Amino acid sequence: MAHPVGPNDFPAIRWHGHWIWLPEEPVEPSGFWSAGVRPQSPETHGHFRKTFHLDQVPSRVPARITADSRYLLFVNGEPVGRGPIRSQPRRMHYDLYDLAPYLHTGENLIAVYVRYYGAANSYWMPPVPNNTLGTTGILVFEADLTKVWDEAQGQEGWLVSDDSWRAHKTDAYNEGGDDPHHHGVPVDLFDARHSDSRWIEPDYDDSAWGAAQPVPACHIGGFRRTQPPTDPYGPLYPRPIAQLGGELRRPASSLLETLSGAMDSVSTRPMARVRAALDLSVDASRAATFPIEFDLSTDGPVRLSVDMGRIVSGQVEFDIDAPAGTVLDFSFTEDPLQASFTMDRMAAGMRYTARGKDDRFQLFDSQGLRYIYILVHGVKGQVILRDLGVRELLYPWQQGATFSCSDEELNRIWQAGVRTVELNSHDAFIDCPTREQRAWVGDGVVHQMVHLATNCDWRLAVHFCTLGNSPRYDGILPMTVAGDIEMSGIYTIPDWSLHWVHGVYNLYRFLGDRDAMQAFLPTIERILRWYAPYQTAQGVLKDVPEWNLVDWSSVSTEHEAATLTALWARGLREYAELAGWLDNDGSRRWADDLYKRALAGFERFWDAERGSYVDHIVDGHKRPEMSQLAGALGIVSGLAPRERWTQIVETITDPERLVMRAWTGDNQGGQSMEKWMAQVREGRYDIDWDVESQIVLAQPFMSYVVHDAVALAGRAARLPDLYRRWSQFLVDGYDTLGECWDYGTHVHGWACTPTRDMVFYTLGVTPAEPGYAVARVAPRLGGLVWARGSVPTPHGLIHVEARPDGVTIESPVPVHLALEGQPERTLEAGRHVV
Repeated sequence: MAHPVGPNDFPAIRWHGHWIWLPEEPVEPSGFWSAGVRPQSPETHGHFRKTFHLDQVPSRVPARITADSRYLLFVNGEPVGRGPIRSQPRRMHYDLYDLAPYLHTGENLIAVYVRYYGAANSYWMPPVPNNTLGTTGILVFEADLTKVWDEAQGQEGWLVSDDSWRAHKTDAYNEGGDDPHHHGVPVDLFDARHSDSRWIEPDYDDSAWGAAQPVPACHIGGFRRTQPPTDPYGPLYPRPIAQLGGELRRPASSLLETLSGAMDSVSTRPMARVRAALDLSVDASRAATFPIEFDLSTDGPVRLSVDMGRIVSGQVEFDIDAPAGTVLDFSFTEDPLQASFTMDRMAAGMRYTARGKDDRFQLFDSQGLRYIYILVHGVKGQVILRDLGVRELLYPWQQGATFSCSDEELNRIWQAGVRTVELNSHDAFIDCPTREQRAWVGDGVVHQMVHLATNCDWRLAVHFCTLGNSPRYDGILPMTVAGDIEMSGIYTIPDWSLHWVHGVYNLYRFLGDRDAMQAFLPTIERILRWYAPYQTAQGVLKDVPEWNLVDWSSVSTEHEAATLTALWARGLREYAELAGWLDNDGSRRWADDLYKRALAGFERFWDAERGSYVDHIVDGHKRPEMSQLAGALGIVSGLAPRERWTQIVETITDPERLVMRAWTGDNQGGQSMEKWMAQVREGRYDIDWDVESQIVLAQPFMSYVVHDAVALAGRAARLPDLYRRWSQFLVDGYDTLGECWDYGTHVHGWACTPTRDMVFYTLGVTPAEPGYAVARVAPRLGGLVWARGSVPTPHGLIHVEARPDGVTIESPVPVHLALEGQPERTLEAGRHVV
C-alpha cells in the first residue's frame, strides 16, 4: 500500500505550479506600493480545466493545491477534495492529495472550481494586495508525474497550473440580494440556466474557454514571480488538520402546501420571500415523502416544509425535475419558520433557478439547520423533487474514547455535548453552524476541552491555539479570527484572549510539547502585558476598555472588576507555570510579581456576610452585585484563600439565591434590541433583580469555570446534580446544547461543559504531569452507581470503571490514584483493581 502523501513529497521551497486566474478578469499592475484593499469587491466564480495523457498510472501521484478564496478539486469527474481551511491571508494553507486512485491510462482531466468571496465574511478575509496578487481570486496546483513523464511532456515531469489550462468565469451565481452575507455567511443565488453541469467531465468541449492567465507578484522586491511563495500569501503551509466529512442526513418529515396569492416581488432575499409567503392562504396541504410530485400554477407558489428531525450541518443537496426557469427560494432555520426573528436567531438561505435538465445541486458552503423551507414558483408545469438532504461536513471523531454511567439522563447530556461540539468543529472551532460560523478566540476553549476528553484526534484542539495566535499590534487578540471581524480592526473582547491563554495552558498539560509552548509564549506575554496599565496601586483591574463580555449573564465589570482581575490572574499564574517549565525564569518572575499584587488587592471584593466576592467596586464603594463568576474565578485563579473555597462554593451554588439574568435578554426567550442600544448609546445596564440577596447564575459558557471551582474546592461529587440543568435543551427533538439558558441558538459549542466534566471530574481522568507522562484518576460519582470510560492520551487510551466500592484502571502510563477519603497512591502502568 502506498504511503500517504505529505509535505516531504514537496521538499523545494518554490512551487513548480504558477498562480493563475481567469481570462475574463485581466490582472494588470495598479498603484505604486499596492493596489489597495477593496472591501466590497464582487464575488467571482471560476472553472479551470487541464487535460493530460498517461501511458501508465504510477502507484502514487502526490499533488497539492490552494486557492483564494476556496476551491473544489475534481479528477475525471470525481470529487477529490475542497479547501483551503480558513486562515489569515499571510498564513494560507494548501491541501495534499494522492491522485493515483482517480487516474487511468489515456486522457485524464483535472477540473477545479474556485470561489472568490470578494468581501470578507465569517470565515474569509481578503489579503492586503500588492499591485497584482490579492486583487482577485487565484489558484495554484502541482502534481508530481516524474515517474511516468519526461521533460518533453511537462516541466521536468510536473503537471502544473500555467497558461496551458483552460479557464472560464461563470455568471450562474449572483450575490445574495440585498444582504449577500447575512450574519457573515454567504447567501447564494444560483441560476442553473447559465451553467453546464458537465464541465467537470473529460469529454466536455471547452474550446470556447480562454487560456488561464499567470499572475505575477508585482511590487518592489517581487521580481514578477508567478510561483509561490509570494506576497501576500506567505510561505503556504500544509493543512494541519483532517479533511472534513460526514453522513448524508435525510429529512424526518415533510409537508407540502399549495398557496394562493401574489408573491413578494420587492425583496431580493430568498429568506424574506419565504417569510412573506406565511401571509398567503393555504389551499391544500399533505404530508409528503420523496420523490415529491406537484403541479405549479400561476395562482400561487407551492411551499415545502422539511424537518430534518435534529440540527444538521453541511451542504444542502437536491435533485429536481422542473421546467426551465422554475425558482426555488430556500430558508434554513433552527426553529419552525416565523414571520419575524430576533437578532439571536439564524436567517440563512439560497435561491436556485432550474435549467430544465440535470438539475442536481449541492450548496458550496456548509450550513447548519434543522428546518428547510422551499418556496417553488416562477413557471407553470410539473415538478418532481426526487431527493433532498444535507451532506454533513464536519471534523471527524477518531473512535475509541467513550463515557457512560448508571444515569441515562447524564448519558444523553454527554452525547449531546459530543454532537454539539462535532457540529461546531469545521476547519476551526466555531460558535454555531447555523447563525455565524465565526472562529471566536474565547468560545473555542470549551470545544477544545471536549475534544481533549472525547476525541483521539487532537489536531483541531491544537489548531484552535494556532489560528487564534493573531494578535493586534497592541498585543491583544481579535474577538474572532480569519474573517470579517479580524479584518475590520473593530474593538475586541479582551477577556476572550484570556480564554485563549487557558487553551494554550491546556495543550501544555495534555500534550507537553515544549517547542509548541515556546512558540506561544510571546503572544501570551503580550496579552498579559496589555492588561498591566489597568492594574491599580491596590492590585486590581480598573476601567479596562473595549467589550468586557465575560459571559452573557449579567456580570458587572464597571470600574474595579473582580471577574476581570481574576481572569487575568489565572492567566498570569498559568503563564508563570509555563515559563518555569520552559526555564524562562525572568518571565516567570515578572508574572509572579503582577500576580502577587492582584492577590493582595482581590480582598477588596470579599463580602464576608454573603460568603463570596462581589462583582465590582465603583468610586471606592463596594457594590452589592454578585455573580457566580466572581467567586468561581476567585477559586480557579487562586486569589481566594483556600480556607474560603468550601464556603464560596456553597454560596454560589445555592439554588435559593441564584437568579438567571442576561444584560441583553428580553426575559421572553430572545435578545432585546432595546437593551443592546441602551448599553451602546447610553452606557446603561438595567438591574431588575434583588442585588442584595440574589446571585446571578453563569450562562452555559462560563459554567466551565464554575465547575472547575466546584472541583477544586473538593466538591466534584456535586457535579452530576449540576449537569442536569442542561437537560432543558433536549426537548422537541433537539439533541444539542444551546447558547444560553433563555435564548440563542440550539447548537452552541461553548455550552458543552458537562461532557468535559463527566470525563475530567466524574470519571476523574486528567494529566498529573505535562503530556500525560503520569495520569491522575480521581473518580467522584456523587449519586451514580457506576461510571466507565476510555480517555484519550498521547500514549493511548486509559480505561476506567468506577463504582462506590472500587475502581478498575488500565493505563499505558503511571497513575496517581486519588479515591475519595483515601490518601493518594501511585500505580505503575498496566491494569489495576483497587
